Amino acid sequence: MTQLTPQDITLQIEGFGELTARTGERLVLALERGGVDILHRCGGVARCTTCRVSFQEGEPDAMTLAEYDKLTEKDLLGQARLSCQIECAPGMRLTPLQTASSSGLEPGKAPAETIEPAPGWTTRPGASTEG
Repeated sequence: MTQLTPQDITLQIEGFGELTARTGERLVLALERGGVDILHRCGGVARCTTCRVSFQEGEPDAMTLAEYDKLTEKDLLGQARLSCQIECAPGMRLTPLQTASSSGLEPGKAPAETIEPAPGWTTRPGASTEG
């Protein structure tokens, strides 16, 4: 069994099983490193929606303004999230909605280690704002 460090967490990925990520790591990068061929065409800067995922558990309440704007533009708000705009956190269980192998498309350039563009934050629709 792999020894986890205090910052390591386990994510449950539908169709791929468990993968280990670091708290705060960009989800798109954790998915790739964990063997999920998540599609990302814009290089992880919220200019497209190819890296989208859906959450069964652990969906973050925080959402970048770039993600909010892009999901609104594409009429996907409340239906999907952009893995390039999400930081990994404990308790996440999700499904990748587009992969390179399922789409036949090649991913774009590798996303940076930190969320781009520099995030402004909002609360996702439907999030509980009660303490």
